[in-house]
Amino acid sequence: MAVPITPVRVGDVVRLKKPHACGSNEWEVTKLGMDIGLTCLACDRKVRLVRAEFDRRFRGFIRRGDGSGGSEG
Repeated sequence: MAVPITPVRVGDVVRLKKPHACGSNEWEVTKLGMDIGLTCLACDRKVRLVRAEFDRRFRGFIRRGDGSGGSEG
């Protein structure tokens, strides 16, 4: 069964399948690429998930970011 790729941007706040150990399930996307960098909005813990794992755990957007990744050329 194929999991669809979720179109996320840096700055998006997402909800994942299970809550973090601190009890929150709100994460801010901080890095995109082969893996997705996330920061817990409750305890500030930073984690990285492989793209396929992120797509499998993704449950929805809480807030969309502006998409400016900070690397304008």
